[in-house]
Amino acid sequence: MKQELKGVPETMLIPLWARATESKQINPIIKDDKAVEIISGIDYDFSKFKKCWLSQVGVSIRTMLLDNATREFLQRKPNAVVVNLGAGLDTRAERFNHNNVHCWYDIDVPEGIELRKQFFAENDQNHFIAKSIFDHSWIEEINITEKPILIIAEGLLMYFTEDELKPLFNQLATRLPGSEMLFEMLAPFLVGKGKHHESLSKIDSRAEFKWGLKDSKAMETWHKGIEVVEEWNYYDYHKDRWKWFGLIGQIPLVKPRLSNRIVHLKFK
Repeated sequence: MKQELKGVPETMLIPLWARATESKQINPIIKDDKAVEIISGIDYDFSKFKKCWLSQVGVSIRTMLLDNATREFLQRKPNAVVVNLGAGLDTRAERFNHNNVHCWYDIDVPEGIELRKQFFAENDQNHFIAKSIFDHSWIEEINITEKPILIIAEGLLMYFTEDELKPLFNQLATRLPGSEMLFEMLAPFLVGKGKHHESLSKIDSRAEFKWGLKDSKAMETWHKGIEVVEEWNYYDYHKDRWKWFGLIGQIPLVKPRLSNRIVHLKFK
């Protein structure tokens, strides 16, 4: 069924469009048939993004890196619980088909979950939680009984301030010790520049980039239980797709400020 989207839910359409577009490439970075299917069911002018090639490549590489890291975690710690924060129209649970997963939780604000329910169905392994990530009561709703836990936050944390994020990470470190987390760290250069961003500027939402660290290790000062394990810089992958921008992104003095990355941390 066709549906027109306005306001905040519109931000979910950028990564959806990027993954669907990539899936139609001859040699795609990622393949997401579900994204292609969902786009056909939404009454929306996706042509506004057609020149946003940097965003399209970035989301594709982000998806690839998170998929690879999630797969590695599930192979290392099978029968795990996966918690997907700010799920939106993410299709990762569909792509993994619950392999090595005990339970998969998709968490988003109520309007986000309502939208999600139009394209995805809950089942015995995949559960939806309609709450803000800052309503920490969602932690009480996940099955954490002696199961490995992986938390994923894709395309989410950059929209909040450090003052908002610190209590969340402190809660995770305190209440979910032993769990691991994968999330996107925004390039510090982009903080405060949402209105100039090639794709975010194309939508009606007033979303703004509010957080991005040059050094991810600074997060270890937030709580004694936070340990940054590793990170993956987008510009280090599929360099041919970045064109001239990738060359700038590889300059040592520029790279930490200009490029997004996936951060892997543990709550000790």
